[in-house]
Amino acid sequence: MKNVTRRELLRVGCCSLSRLALGGSLARLGLMNAYAQTAPDYKALVCVFLFGGNDANNMVVPLAPAAYAAYQGVRQTVALPQATLLPAPAVNGTLYGLHPRFVDIHPLWAQRRLAAVLNVGMLVRPLTRDEYRRNAAPVPGNLYSHSDQQQQWQNASPLTNPGTGWAGRASDLLTAQGVNGASAFPLGVSVAGGSLLLNGQTTKPATVIPGTNGGLQGSNPDNPAMVARDKALADLLTFDTGFSLVQSLSNSTREGLRIASILNGTAQTTPLTTQFPQTGLGQQLAQVARVIQMRNALGMRRQIFFVSAGGYDTHTNQLPDQDNLFLQLSQAMAAFYNATGEMGVATNVTTFLESEFGRTFQPSGGVAAGTDHAWGSHMLVMGGAVRGDVYGTMPTLALGGPDDAGSRGAWIPTLSLDQYGATLAAWFGVRPENMAAVFPNLGNFAVKNIGFVA
Repeated sequence: MKNVTRRELLRVGCCSLSRLALGGSLARLGLMNAYAQTAPDYKALVCVFLFGGNDANNMVVPLAPAAYAAYQGVRQTVALPQATLLPAPAVNGTLYGLHPRFVDIHPLWAQRRLAAVLNVGMLVRPLTRDEYRRNAAPVPGNLYSHSDQQQQWQNASPLTNPGTGWAGRASDLLTAQGVNGASAFPLGVSVAGGSLLLNGQTTKPATVIPGTNGGLQGSNPDNPAMVARDKALADLLTFDTGFSLVQSLSNSTREGLRIASILNGTAQTTPLTTQFPQTGLGQQLAQVARVIQMRNALGMRRQIFFVSAGGYDTHTNQLPDQDNLFLQLSQAMAAFYNATGEMGVATNVTTFLESEFGRTFQPSGGVAAGTDHAWGSHMLVMGGAVRGDVYGTMPTLALGGPDDAGSRGAWIPTLSLDQYGATLAAWFGVRPENMAAVFPNLGNFAVKNIGFVA
């Protein structure tokens, strides 16, 4: 029997209902027309979580002569040639370059629909190198641990585990305020298995697995035997066994069937013409696009989605591995942006990256060089409402320098997840007076909204 790690448990979560939720063949399920009128205040957030710890030092590279020389001098075996980087100048004229495999989303930079947010990470409060090295201030628990930092990036709680995610807490607030009216469909939707990010205290996400069919296999309303079978199962799931684990499984299964029933009952639509890549991430974002198509039929004015990709733990072989990873990321994100344009909701949908930590500026050496676990990292945000620019501060690219937690370039974040997430949540509709319930440590930071989305 395969051993299951904490990270796998965190990612899988409540996947018992996922096999019962909406599948890839949405055209046959009956959806709203892709060009149906959208409520003026419809908004959706899409989190793309890069599991493994993305080396964003090669995702956004400074191109000013002194800064690039520092980059090349330290990175050496994992440095990207300057001529290959895609120009991404800041509005103030400072020169940056994007990884060469971001060619598909690079045009969005010129359109100011793509933003880079620099050196973001888990913080309790602003922190200096001196404070960190003297243990003079609180720091997030278990830095550099995959499972712990994946959890913290999703729950925005660096010292405790509240059992809820920051998007789930936002869902609790907005659902209580009636943002989606009488809709019975969850505000949060994961297409990547269980998601702590979307778990609320009073609200739980739907889990949708691309490529599977909705409901129970073989269900057919025109077949009396199948109707009787489905009714028998529904009755069985209401039986109180007295065992909490069995009862929890029954409840999850019943909820999955309920969600599948809602999705299967929507009206017809014209399939999107946008072509998505046949990759895991491409098909996840294609699934998100199809659910967004259903927004009017489902009665949704706010939705939060979770998708993910793995393989970012690049201890070795980083350059070819990142080439492949970033190519898939760029192609999938570009297709998704085009799909939102096709649906007329490009300004209503904001897509953002998360990853549990960055990686050391200094490579680990060897022929197949890679990098190790670090701290602060750069993030990309995409959408029609994005104010395309570079936000935050590039770390001083010096080993043992003022932004280095140690001696290998583990950047101490200068922007917190709280600030990054609160900027997204404010655009999404979380009120200022409620923001502390979503991001408990936000009050420790002077700037509450970074401003990268209008």
